[in-house]
Amino acid sequence: MSDAPQAVQEVAGVKCFAPSLAQAEQTYPAEAFARLVQLEANSFWFRARNRIIVRMFRKYLRQPARPRVLEIGCGTGFVLSALHAQQRFDLVGAEQHVAGLVWARRRLPEVEFVQLDARHLPYRAAFDAVGAFDVIEHIPEDEAVMASVHRALRPNGLFIVTVPQHAWLWSAADEQAHHQRRYSRAELRTKLERNGFKVRFCSSFVFLLLPLMYLARLRRKPSGNTDATTSAGFDELALPKLLDRLMGAAMRLDEALIAAGVSLPVGGSLLAVAERIGRPDPHEAAA
Repeated sequence: MSDAPQAVQEVAGVKCFAPSLAQAEQTYPAEAFARLVQLEANSFWFRARNRIIVRMFRKYLRQPARPRVLEIGCGTGFVLSALHAQQRFDLVGAEQHVAGLVWARRRLPEVEFVQLDARHLPYRAAFDAVGAFDVIEHIPEDEAVMASVHRALRPNGLFIVTVPQHAWLWSAADEQAHHQRRYSRAELRTKLERNGFKVRFCSSFVFLLLPLMYLARLRRKPSGNTDATTSAGFDELALPKLLDRLMGAAMRLDEALIAAGVSLPVGGSLLAVAERIGRPDPHEAAA
């Protein structure tokens, strides 16, 4: 994969800054987006994550009055739809795969969407906040993304990120989702700090449900199957309605504790709110 700058093109009506990647489906098949659209609104996990993300934006991004916000890896626009409902953000959605942006534009026709490579964002000091929600674990060069986000942010801008947590939870679901890693809190904090960020808040979530998640993962041992035609790791979130409601009720405890400022020590996912304060260390980032 070339890192050389590419001429901007238009594909399926979308401005593409990395057109060679626009329809590359090796790591995320186009049909996965159609399945994702069906799953998101009906899954306790996606709904709970949206509420947590919106709360972080409300708490930490109070100025300016109308912040400019970029979401990288926006997929079908589910998180952006929750932020759009707040009616106070100037939103831009970015995704590598045009297949996802087709769905996102249907959901939010008034929002600007672009295709790009998150490692090479075509922006400088353009945003008050950048979000990446379960995105950077898919990218081998995650620190290149962090450095690129740093350049795209205005001084003291925020990088709000969620990632899967705990290497011991690795299972076939991670392989099917084409994850490169599951993070420890120390790893995420260290990488953010050496790329010019100060972590203002960090917490696990999927805390109360972690034992159930662990037991479910024990049943799905790594298989070595990374075929792009797999279900992208969605199977474990497609639950019967009653079970989904029970799981959603349990997640409300996580949400309440995080809202109270509690940093939950363990969980299936990890959230960080990081502030742009300095410059990335090129020597450490390259290490």
